[in-house]
Formats: sequence, structure tokens, C-alpha cells
Amino acid sequence: MAYRTVLVVLFDGVQSLDVTGPVEVFTGADTYAGEPGETYRIRTASLDGAPVRTSSGLTLVPDHALAGAPAPHTLLVPGGRGTRGSDPRVIDWLREHGPRAERLVSVCTGAILLAEAGLLDGRRVTTHWAYCDRLARDHPAIEVDPDPIYVRDGHVATSAGVTAGIDLALALVEEDLGRDAALSVARHLVVFLRRPGNQAQFSAQLSAQTARREPLREVQHWITEHPGDDLCVESLAARARLSPRHFARAFQSETGMTPGRYVDTVRLEHARRLLEDTTEGIEQIARASGYGTPEAMRRAFIRTLGAPPAEYRRRFHTTRTS
Repeated sequence: MAYRTVLVVLFDGVQSLDVTGPVEVFTGADTYAGEPGETYRIRTASLDGAPVRTSSGLTLVPDHALAGAPAPHTLLVPGGRGTRGSDPRVIDWLREHGPRAERLVSVCTGAILLAEAGLLDGRRVTTHWAYCDRLARDHPAIEVDPDPIYVRDGHVATSAGVTAGIDLALALVEEDLGRDAALSVARHLVVFLRRPGNQAQFSAQLSAQTARREPLREVQHWITEHPGDDLCVESLAARARLSPRHFARAFQSETGMTPGRYVDTVRLEHARRLLEDTTEGIEQIARASGYGTPEAMRRAFIRTLGAPPAEYRRRFHTTRTS
């Protein structure tokens, strides 16, 4: 089997985990899922071949200067503070060499560098949630999706912040070498091979603000702990001792989500965890998660995750049974 060269672009202010996370995944595939040097060969390069200082203060020593770097199968551009006010020569190099790579990958705000090089025009991409608005504003030819942890569009793959780069790298290993290889790497790195690319960057509790008023905060906690209960607006309003209209208005004002959307998100997360971590039946999970029927849960999964529950479980179930 021919190896694939992965070239990682380094620059001052790069986020260290954006580099080391994917590198550990690809190196792990070489170590745990194949013969050393027969799956991936990792190379790093900075503009002049000089060491770079990461945003956390670590120093990384590249293998090459960009001008002398080998032609890569996968060109990986990490993010970090150094993407703000980046050296124009890095952008020029990406503009010239990016189209030659068989696979173009960014982690976090590395997407900004690819965008500045014109390599993302006409594509659907993502980046760290805090920079999605900026990316969309500065590059209107790009479709920026702020929700997923990573996005594939043809040979271009972009991911959200830091640890999402590990998820994307595992997905690429699975694409290249198969699921067993990716699972082997995930187990050795003690991470889960479970997060699909269209999983949201935030859980419901993180994507929604925490309400300021105690009754509304208590309702948020109640929803999370009782997804199978009656969670209509009238019931939730009664728990908060507010009228339904006042409750709905106050909940959205303080959390940034309507009660219905918050409930939908919590129920989906609950069902997803049960599919991933248990062997409970689909019908039982649908009831426990508040969907009532398997068909209602199926529609929610297809609408949000693009796959029915059974397919989701097949891909992301991690519990071993004897």
C-alpha cells in the first residue's frame, strides 16, 4: 500500500493542539494500524524552515522550508492567533500549492488562511464558532456553516476548534484505511470514534446561554434531566410559575433559544448518547428521550444528523458486549 504524505504548515502563533492532535492520529495509524512508513508520512514546514513559537509558548521545529517541502497528498493548515495578520508569503504559497494537493484540510482558524488564498470559494466550510461570522463577512463567496464540528466538501475538509481536528483526522483515517484502523487509533489515543461531522459544536447546555433568573435555570436543568417528560410550553411555564406567553418570551430572551428548540436539542442528545453507549432498543430509547414513537425519533435524526437511529448506532456505538 502506498503511503500518503501529510504536510502540516507551521507559523508563529499556531495553536499547538491543532498541529499535534491530527499528527498524533495520522502517526497512530502508521503505528497501530499498519507498518511504520507505509500508511502516512508526516512532514512539517514553515515559511523559511525556522522554528516557530506556538500560541501556548511551545517551540516547534519544522522538517522543511515551505519552498522545499514535498508535494503532499494531504495539506493540513492549522489555526491559532497567527492566522490574524498572517505573512502574505504563506498565503501566496498556499494559493500556488494548495490546488495541487489531493486533499486540503484546515483545523480551526486555518480556514481563514485557505480562504485568503482563494481555496474555499464556492464551498461549504466551518471553523471555530467564534470566527464563523468573520469568515462569512470577509469572504462572501464561501458558505460558512457554524454548527458542525467538521465539514467535507469534495476534496476540502474544514473543522471547528482544537479537538475537532482530532475528529476530522480520525474520519480521514477511516476513509483511507477503514473503520477498524480508525478505531484502533482512537482506542490507543483514548478518544471516542463517535462524533459525526454534523454533530453540533455545542451541546444544548453550551449552545444556549444559562438563564439569569433562577426559575428559568431550574427549568433548563429539569429539561436536561427529564427529556421523556411532558415538556410542552404550558408544563414548563407552570414549573417556572409564569404564564406560557411570558415564559416563552423570557426563556428565549435569556437563553437565545425558544423552549421548543432547546427541548428538541436535549432530546436528540439524550437519544444519541443512549444509542452510542447502551444496547437498549430503538423503541425504548424513543420513549425515554421523549419522542413517543420510533418514527418521530427517526424523523428528528434524519433532519438533524442526516442518518436514521439504526444507522447512527451502527456507526458510533462503542459499548462492547460479551
